[in-house]
Amino acid sequence: MEKVGKYEDKSIEVFLKNYKLGKILGVGSTAKVKAARHKLTGHQVAIKILNHRKIAKMGLEQKVRREIKIMKLFKHPHIVQLYEVIETPTDTYVVMEYVKSGELFDYIVEKGRLKEDEARRIFQQIICGVEHCHRNMIVHRDLKPENVLLDSNFNVKVADFGFSNVMYDGHFFKTSCGSPNYAAPEVISGKLYAGPEVDIWSCGVILYAILCGSLPFDNENILILRQKIKNGVYKLPSYLSAEARNLISSLLIVDPLRRITMPQIRQHPWFQAHLPRYLAVKPTSTLGQLEKIDEDVLQKVVMMGFSKDKLVESLHNKRQNEGTVTYYLLLGDRFPISSGYLGAEIQESTEPKQMNPIVGALPSFERMHNQVVAVAPQIPNNGKWALGLQAKAHPRDIMMKVLKVLQELNVCWKKIGEYNMKCKLTSDTITHHQDMPNHSIMLKVNHVTIFQNVVKFEVQLYKVQEERYLLDLQRIQGPQFLFLNLCATFISQLRVV
Repeated sequence: MEKVGKYEDKSIEVFLKNYKLGKILGVGSTAKVKAARHKLTGHQVAIKILNHRKIAKMGLEQKVRREIKIMKLFKHPHIVQLYEVIETPTDTYVVMEYVKSGELFDYIVEKGRLKEDEARRIFQQIICGVEHCHRNMIVHRDLKPENVLLDSNFNVKVADFGFSNVMYDGHFFKTSCGSPNYAAPEVISGKLYAGPEVDIWSCGVILYAILCGSLPFDNENILILRQKIKNGVYKLPSYLSAEARNLISSLLIVDPLRRITMPQIRQHPWFQAHLPRYLAVKPTSTLGQLEKIDEDVLQKVVMMGFSKDKLVESLHNKRQNEGTVTYYLLLGDRFPISSGYLGAEIQESTEPKQMNPIVGALPSFERMHNQVVAVAPQIPNNGKWALGLQAKAHPRDIMMKVLKVLQELNVCWKKIGEYNMKCKLTSDTITHHQDMPNHSIMLKVNHVTIFQNVVKFEVQLYKVQEERYLLDLQRIQGPQFLFLNLCATFISQLRVV
């Protein structure tokens, strides 16, 4: 077996000529991770070796490509850094930051519950890492102590973006993924979610775990566990400070519209205490970070034999090559976390680019200060259409207007939650409204004519950004044309309320 391992290392080293391979750090069903040392700088890295045949056999090609693409977006002190990706005919080698002290999970098991000051330091770093993901339109969707790594100084590195995805304005997810113990109620219930709110819930579970040494929601019976999460049933130990109890309670709110947001977490007194300077500054966008080249590090790389002009060009154009990898490896030494990584002097000059507005087959609207502005429909980058309405108003005010229009259209509804209801409309009630024509659908079943004249749909209000909400109408059953007629009339009526 040892001979086979040595032969395998020799074949790998043909493709990884800049690295000296070390021990195996972990083995999975589709990949294994090896320690390695960058020959030029002496830096230790972790190399994930992904076998193409195994990945294809399990149908995970798209998932792996997406994870690598997402990791390339990030450059943050509390997110695992990807240095380079090397493709061969049989394998993909992902060269990443080596995180020495392992998982936060093991640290909690070893130490039990942490004191509030240590727990706060870890939580502050997790939140700032996750916030950086959200600002770059990425939702993690699998945050848990096993996916939070600790470096040699026990600083946080958010890892494992296998379930992550790109967020688009007006686009919602329905995939139920991640560990059930850390999943938000809307995720395990199969409801739509925008993204950031489910990561915030998971951060709440992590905070509870590091402060209490146990999970807020835990049961061997998965049905009982799901019910506890849906109802938000958990106990807060009396030894927690009042501010810590308040923050956990704000994070673990079942209703995503009432759940605390990232800006609110940053302003919370418990989070604010002892907040390091480098985390207290306004977070910068990925674009701004990558465009700022450190002259001292640049000079070090040039002295190693690289052309300065070519290196600067490669850094500006985000090209991956031997020079840029060496630059980013050395950059980690230049800006250690303890001295204020990224520098508190950096001010955000530009906001990250916003994605396309909510789009649909019909115009949507944005409500600001009682003014309604029509937004022309567009085709989003992902090729999917969303039919909905966006508004910048208090959620209760939005729902009052929605209920008023539904009442005028003779729609019956059953309230499921404060901002969620199931509705029913029949063609008989439609004819009472002059703007909506009667559309019964005739079907032949076993030579018997059946008229389909009932449409059932669900109305749900979601938070898409701070103080900005999206109203979603989803057909459950019934004729599609009948539902589209309803949507057209509903939007036209809502715009004049």
